[in-house]
Amino acid sequence: MKPRIGLTGRRASAAALGAGGTGLGHQDVDIYFSDYAQSITGAGGVPFQLTRDARAEDLIENLDGLVLSGGADINPARYGETASERLGATDDGRDEFELSLFHAARSCGMPILGICRGAQLTNVALGGSLRQHVGLEEGSGHPNWAQPGQTIAHKVSCIPGSLIASLVGVETGVNSLHHQTLLQIGEGLVVTATAPDGVAEAIELPGQDVLGVQWHPEMLGGPDPVFFWLVERASEFRAARS
Repeated sequence: MKPRIGLTGRRASAAALGAGGTGLGHQDVDIYFSDYAQSITGAGGVPFQLTRDARAEDLIENLDGLVLSGGADINPARYGETASERLGATDDGRDEFELSLFHAARSCGMPILGICRGAQLTNVALGGSLRQHVGLEEGSGHPNWAQPGQTIAHKVSCIPGSLIASLVGVETGVNSLHHQTLLQIGEGLVVTATAPDGVAEAIELPGQDVLGVQWHPEMLGGPDPVFFWLVERASEFRAARS
């Protein structure tokens, strides 16, 4: 059987999406960008969209791999800071759910891929912190929201011998759709790719199948090599667990 890959999404009211009308506008809607699921399918996995209405532990028991997707800013209280006036929208329910998913997946050795917010959540889950805002006038190409998502904003340099270098090479071009960056790096994590201005662009947990990338590989055509890595490791995890 193909490996089952869990995929996180976001939640909004129907009214906020301009749907539902008067009678249903108050209803919650779960949203999943299709690029992630298409990338998982293209790499040979079966995507499962995860709802926060189930216990994280119950979901993980039925999965072989996990993608933590992009989205809202993480509440800075999670890493011991107060909110900056330039902090974006937060979602405490999503933070709690995804942190629980991360810890449940890690505890059983399940492969985890964190993308953009997902990489930041991985860092926070392991005791790290974030820089709450990087403006257009700062840094090297992030954020780059004015261009289509597949636009290459800058290059990243990957450490030779790292997992990410084995997947994309020692240098590659990436898109950039984030206004927050990793600051203090979480316990055990290693920065394995950086932007020209030094911003951490990939993190890994040596000895475990945990990879976070700050860019959005699901938008770059493919599927991207990181999804093939995830599906391959998920297949091995499935075989070992069964």
